[in-house]
Amino acid sequence: MNVLLPGGSASLTDLDARARDIFRRVVETYLETGEPVGSRTVSRGGMALSPASIRNTMQDLTMAGLLASPHTSAGRVPTHAGLRLFVDGLLEIGDLTEEERREIDGRLAGRGRSFEEALDEASGLLSGLAGGAGIVAAPVRSAGVKHVEFVPLGTEEALAVLVAEDGAVENRLMRLSAGVTPATLREASNFLNARLKGRPLAEAQAEMRAELDRARTELDAAAARLVEDGLAAWAGGAERERALIVRGRANLLQDREALEDLERVRGLMEDLEQKAQLIGLLDGVADAQGVRIFIGAETRLFSLSGSAVVAAPYMSGRQRVLGAIGVIGPARLNYARIIPLVDYTARVLGRILDGNDT
Repeated sequence: MNVLLPGGSASLTDLDARARDIFRRVVETYLETGEPVGSRTVSRGGMALSPASIRNTMQDLTMAGLLASPHTSAGRVPTHAGLRLFVDGLLEIGDLTEEERREIDGRLAGRGRSFEEALDEASGLLSGLAGGAGIVAAPVRSAGVKHVEFVPLGTEEALAVLVAEDGAVENRLMRLSAGVTPATLREASNFLNARLKGRPLAEAQAEMRAELDRARTELDAAAARLVEDGLAAWAGGAERERALIVRGRANLLQDREALEDLERVRGLMEDLEQKAQLIGLLDGVADAQGVRIFIGAETRLFSLSGSAVVAAPYMSGRQRVLGAIGVIGPARLNYARIIPLVDYTARVLGRILDGNDT
């Protein structure tokens, strides 16, 4: 399993063996308890050092920006930079048990379950097993185009109609530039039908734009502009209509009594309502060949709430990325457990889509 971390990897070479060991113990204890970790707690973990020596090293780690002291507490918590360093270089990733694998397989590949139902189940499953909020970005529609047409609605507007092979119809209202005639509308429709029929719009879009550049000498200028506007309108509509499934928001409120934590969770709740930005974040996972992790300000969306995301793409059998699935929660996620959960669930979703859920 590959774990890809944006922004490059922080180096551990600046820390000596003692500092590295104390740093690891502080982070692991914090991830387990959620409480600031003091030198005495670290010393009780079997270190042959006095609390004073540990405290001095923790102070050095604080000055290096890897630990912080919240409020007046004598204990330390890892900063987001510290968590990134830990996840990148010190985290020991666990593995799923056979029982957990069977549970994921069984719940996602239930008898008669559609792929849409599997997506919903996957989000709820991750939420339950991981303790955060499970999120899934539905695939971009993959059905081929059956027919396109620009229908005039007077002299200034037209309806751009796209009919897919699965029966779905997309209508987009478009403003017409000066000089567009019914003949221009037919020319643009014919141009697109000849090149899009039977192909998914998302797959053909980049190639279509390149072909349009080559065909501008053949097409009327108004028709070329109409083709370009039509492609943009349909593509934008597909993004707006994509489903984003979020399950387990209530998990984010558990064991959070401190006012500061409640404020952060409230901010995260607001972040989870930003559908377009969340889909954009998950789409950014598409180039990964494994799990990606984002912590705090590494994403603009979660810069205020200080949350973390563990996500992975799910793919068809031909390794075409269809969407992404993940877990969102406070930066104090159980990364060692959540990474394999997200990775395996994404793989199962890909198999289901191919009809190979055995």
